[in-house]
Amino acid sequence: MDGVFETDHIYIVTIASQVKSLSQLASEIPLKNFLIEPMPRGTASVVAMAAASLKKINPDAVIAILTADHFIQNVIDFRKTLKSAFQIAQMDVLVTLGIKPTFASIGYGYIESGEQVVTGDELEAFKVNAFFEKPSQNRANEFLNNHKFSWNSGMFIWKVDVILSEFERYMPDLYETIMTLTPLLTVDHSGQIFSEKWASIKPQTIDYGIMEKSDKVVVLPASTLGWNDVGSWDSLFEVLTPDSNNNIIINAKHYGIESGNSMVYSTTQDRMIVTIGTQNMIIVDTPDALLICPRGDSQRIKEVVQYLNENNYTQYL
Repeated sequence: MDGVFETDHIYIVTIASQVKSLSQLASEIPLKNFLIEPMPRGTASVVAMAAASLKKINPDAVIAILTADHFIQNVIDFRKTLKSAFQIAQMDVLVTLGIKPTFASIGYGYIESGEQVVTGDELEAFKVNAFFEKPSQNRANEFLNNHKFSWNSGMFIWKVDVILSEFERYMPDLYETIMTLTPLLTVDHSGQIFSEKWASIKPQTIDYGIMEKSDKVVVLPASTLGWNDVGSWDSLFEVLTPDSNNNIIINAKHYGIESGNSMVYSTTQDRMIVTIGTQNMIIVDTPDALLICPRGDSQRIKEVVQYLNENNYTQYL
């Protein structure tokens, strides 16, 4: 974020158990800039909390919502894109960054662009016609070949008062709760009153709660960022450098014979992992669970999560 935001203008929304490790990783960020989510209630609630918190500090603030698991290769272009997005947000619109698809992904959401609403030498944005969440393979193939479609990066830029007005319009119950909690936001995020009221919030994502309903959404093309949503094990192959056998080995004691194009990840170095003749595989070894799947199938882990939840195996999540 160097060159885009001053460090005291960067805020981190997280859970209490992550504050210590995150404050060490991002030691330049003041502790007062950590906003604590008492329990998961979806991205809509934390975006509303952040907007309400920052409006108290600066009622005219323009904010960027950036998720922590994104990889950006071209940082200079990213800075330029954010500055353009901040400029467009002054038009009282909700800006989302759209990434040109490089393959027919069924793991990403898609944005369909409509008429151009902003134009300039280095500035253009389009009205959003529709959002499509993680399509079928056939539909993803169609989107790949249609220039109107981009990946939904999940990065948003807007004025705090504009997004809060959309919460009031489309998620009035959440808006009312957040406004009730606002006096507590800089006092004690872990207090009993705060936690009890937070627990009453109905879980929802910002995409479903606001973005798919609002008529203020525009998409800013951002196809030169070298962007990757590191949300699956497969995505690590695009952001990490493999060894001479095209294997990615992370924190693991590994010995391979005729094994390649695979990833081995371990949370403990107490166990040796040996692969013989394995190709195009993902192996994730933890103390209480072992994942083995072909490359390309790691998105199906959501099926495993559903199974674990339905069969009272939540201790493995």
